[in-house]
Amino acid sequence: MVEDGNINPDEQIDLRGVLCPINFVKTKLKLEMMDSGQVLEVILDDGEPIRSVPRSLKEEGHKIIKVENLRGAYRLLVKKA
Repeated sequence: MVEDGNINPDEQIDLRGVLCPINFVKTKLKLEMMDSGQVLEVILDDGEPIRSVPRSLKEEGHKIIKVENLRGAYRLLVKKA
């Protein structure tokens, strides 16, 4: 999973253009199909999506590994609880 100091996600989902709360629902559904300890990469829009999705995932017990600004969007790495 870790290569050259970077984390390679097990799964990816691009939710640019998806409105709240649907982006959280889609992220949650994707995580449900994954095994505990696996890493999901989520691409989210700036604004409400990047503010609310990480917070909601933490509340469910998942670990936010990294949030990276991609100029207009964000790359979120989350480890499934």
